[in-house]
Amino acid sequence: MKKDLYFPYFENKKVTVLGLGLLGRGIGDTRFLAMNNAEIIVTDKKTEEQLASSVSELKDFQNIKYVLGEHRLEDFQNRDFILKAAGVPTDSEYIQCAKENNIPVYMSAALMCDIVMRELPQVVIIGITGTRGKSTVTELIAYILRENGSRVHLGGNIRGVANLPLLDVIEDGDFLILELDSWQLQGFGDMKISPHIAVFTSFLDDHMNYYKNDKELYFADKANIYRNQHSGDVLIASAQAVGEILIRERVSVIVPEKKDFEMNLIGEHNKVAAGLAYEVAAQCGLDDESIRGAIKTFKAVDGRLQDMGLFKNNVIVFNDNNGTTEDATIVAINSIFEKFDKKPILIVGGGDKGLPINELEKIIQEKTKAVVYLSGAGTDRISIKKEYEYEKLSDCIVKAFELSEEGDIILFSPAFASFSKYFNNEYERNDTFVKEVEKFRK
Repeated sequence: MKKDLYFPYFENKKVTVLGLGLLGRGIGDTRFLAMNNAEIIVTDKKTEEQLASSVSELKDFQNIKYVLGEHRLEDFQNRDFILKAAGVPTDSEYIQCAKENNIPVYMSAALMCDIVMRELPQVVIIGITGTRGKSTVTELIAYILRENGSRVHLGGNIRGVANLPLLDVIEDGDFLILELDSWQLQGFGDMKISPHIAVFTSFLDDHMNYYKNDKELYFADKANIYRNQHSGDVLIASAQAVGEILIRERVSVIVPEKKDFEMNLIGEHNKVAAGLAYEVAAQCGLDDESIRGAIKTFKAVDGRLQDMGLFKNNVIVFNDNNGTTEDATIVAINSIFEKFDKKPILIVGGGDKGLPINELEKIIQEKTKAVVYLSGAGTDRISIKKEYEYEKLSDCIVKAFELSEEGDIILFSPAFASFSKYFNNEYERNDTFVKEVEKFRK
């Protein structure tokens, strides 16, 4: 995009950034605003010490003021707009203050898309949401399109990728592919926009601690993926997701036909993911042979039932770090059991999300060779006798390898959230697992 298209939008704007965070997205968006001469207040409940690494990356900008360790109502008054991070409570008094003062509240993915839609009408925006499977579908769509010569940009809930800086590189005719969680889709609802091609992978219980056990509130955010689509736009959903959609409202939706694919991914859920990605690629004009050729060579996304290869004693390790619900871990266990006809040694456990775990307990007892537990409030709810439980993930990995025999499979699929005194987020947990398991490489 040419700079004169968006510079006037941010020039001298008074912006409050609510939530800087540690993942990089907040840093990138704030840097972009600062470079475009906005007058910025960054406010975050994390302290200056906790955010030291983030703040240091922005130290060269004189047009950023920091209010850390607290929020102040005055920072949500007399501003041109608020840039809200994902996960801010729906009943936040600060967001309410902004709205009472008629100050727009934006989220970066939606704001970026709104600008692209207005300024670059030939860009195709593809949005993917769902409780499970959205990361794999997002990356697979991007891979298929890139393998067939298209210019593709990834955004939304992609690790380390800030959304607003994409405005520097997007050009008419490109594809913009966004992995969108329920929180980011709040921003799409507020701006009354939806992607041109919307993909709904699944709808299951999750984040009930945030939504206060109200599944309909959770769905309402997810549904923003399609609720503001226009004539010519497309909604694609899995058979499971379409059932959830159609019991709530009548919309036109494409459910991909079942197809067999030659691919590296394992599990029925990944067949569904491939089917969704295939349909998106077909909607983008690609032929059957081109799509299947790309699916065949695609490899699992980091932390999504990722085959990490062989380790000592020919043990295979699967990293399913992002399996943070009962359903996800059950799928991972079943996928390995069906593919290899073996019961895996499972590493499971973490922070409580307030979700049911009855079926998980049953599957653990029936289809695992051994279980090593990572301590946490969620782990405490598991009623199975825990012979091996450790606070540190590194100790869990050591014990899993001690329990393993020639040709065994170790599966890390935590079923619970990552937040603890050892991890700020799921990315830290993933990186720790990868680092520690590599010590056992053949």
